[in-house]
Amino acid sequence: MTSFDLTKFKAQFKDSRKDLVYMARTAETAERYEDMCTFMKELVGWVDSSKEDLTVEERNLLSVAYKNVVGARRASFRSLNVSASECKDPDMHHLIIEYRKQVEDELNKICREVLGLLEHTLVPIATGSGASDKDESSVFYLKMAGDYYRYLAEFVSEKEVEQRAGEFYQKAMDIANVHLDATHPIRLGLALNCSVCHYEILKDKKKACELAKSAFDLAIAGLDKLPEASYKDSTLIMQLLRDNLTLWTSSDGTEGDLNVEEGDS
Repeated sequence: MTSFDLTKFKAQFKDSRKDLVYMARTAETAERYEDMCTFMKELVGWVDSSKEDLTVEERNLLSVAYKNVVGARRASFRSLNVSASECKDPDMHHLIIEYRKQVEDELNKICREVLGLLEHTLVPIATGSGASDKDESSVFYLKMAGDYYRYLAEFVSEKEVEQRAGEFYQKAMDIANVHLDATHPIRLGLALNCSVCHYEILKDKKKACELAKSAFDLAIAGLDKLPEASYKDSTLIMQLLRDNLTLWTSSDGTEGDLNVEEGDS
């Protein structure tokens, strides 16, 4: 991760929470996502001491920050996998494998960092009795934890990592299915990512299809009650669910890239 020095900024902060959010937004505009992670990690430390949950904007900033940092490395890892498989020179193949290992180490460190923030601070705060918007916030963090365990499972061969991804997604689903509308973007995004986890990581195609179809059908049934503010986000995720279902149930369903919702909702 970045060696960005936050100390000189903190010394000038008048309102730590407000100023950290402002700097995170500024870093996002500048596409300095690792710096953005630094500001958001500091903010999570602040809410941990005050036992206050992140606001909707703050949790979205957290998601955007780490998504971009991890996303770049996941893309690098996939590219290096292709390079290694295509390389015919034994010596160069060894070098590519070593290079890929460096990317793996970076990915592992970042994912573990996010999971630490979620498991030790954000999930406990969101599920506490004094939390506001408890259900939505809990689903958001539990889904996010599932996502980052899923990323780990892409290159870590430990069964425990796969199981943890499934467990966090299931905990999020248990809450979302009771407390969030079927058309809620967070619930739909969760269903999409959970179904992809079952398909790609847990190797349960039947369960993946069942999850995606159920989420899509329930959302279709409630489409006439969908709030206008959520319409674009919800219908986009519904399209991704349908596209994945089409891919998974086709005769050549093993081909092509899966759609997955990695956004802020």
